Amino acid sequence: MNVELFVNLFFSGLTRGSIYALLALGYTMVYGIIQLINFAHGEVYMIGAFTALIMTSVFTILNLPALAIVALALLIAIVWSSMYGFTLDRIAYKPIRNAPRLSALISAIGMSLFLQNYVRLAQTSDFLPFPRLIPRIPFLNAVPGLNSSQFVIFVTTAVVMVILTVLIKFTRIGKSMRATSQDRVMAMLSGVNVNRVISITFVIGSVTAAIGGVLISSHIGQINFYIGFLAGIKAFVAAVLGGIGSIPGAVLGSFVLGLTESYGAGYISSDYEDVFAFVFLVVILIFRPSGLLGKASSQKV
Repeated sequence: MNVELFVNLFFSGLTRGSIYALLALGYTMVYGIIQLINFAHGEVYMIGAFTALIMTSVFTILNLPALAIVALALLIAIVWSSMYGFTLDRIAYKPIRNAPRLSALISAIGMSLFLQNYVRLAQTSDFLPFPRLIPRIPFLNAVPGLNSSQFVIFVTTAVVMVILTVLIKFTRIGKSMRATSQDRVMAMLSGVNVNRVISITFVIGSVTAAIGGVLISSHIGQINFYIGFLAGIKAFVAAVLGGIGSIPGAVLGSFVLGLTESYGAGYISSDYEDVFAFVFLVVILIFRPSGLLGKASSQKV
């Protein structure tokens, strides 16, 4: 066995899994609270990346220091994406909160298509070069198969996971999220502002999506209006693999999916890279319909 290839594919799979995890968290948090699959979530990821690209160009013209350019571009991308996430909830989902689930699903798909074409018309349908925002880290030269952008993606994802875990388990808004997820009506009767909790959930999901979009675009070195669609679908697959509604499940499913894609493309064929994700999903759902960490639920009829 080629050890070097195996290690390279391992780090590549972890990189994919980290990005999928940052996206899948938004899917699973929103679903856990209002049972909605926000198919426009991938477009928020894409908008975050485009915002960072535009801001990087502006700050470069202004001759700002490299570190300041990276920090400001990422911060503005996060804020801008958060505004999109908040607006999506207020415009597309809140008015039909009590409507049948199919209505919300159609609204989500419509917003996804709208945002894709909005960015395509505002920018271009071609791939654009994305600057390398992450400098080389000297001590990583001793680690074969691992570069600085991959390392930063791993570390950033781990930090986000820790912050999110602390937020949900130990803060007041986290307790409100858990209460809303368990029983929305009872949470309202207990004084929880459910609409505010839902909006904050959309904002948090948008923040993680924006971070993922900026990091992976910098790692790959290019971007176009369609990157959010496929990444969003795969992140949704990862969330379902782990157990939709479960945050640990979303993370586990993301890494399993990322490694499956990486090793499948490396050892079988890169032509079928996108197929491996869905084949694996079908296999998992046949033997464990609730996902790897999901709990089977029963409904009275």
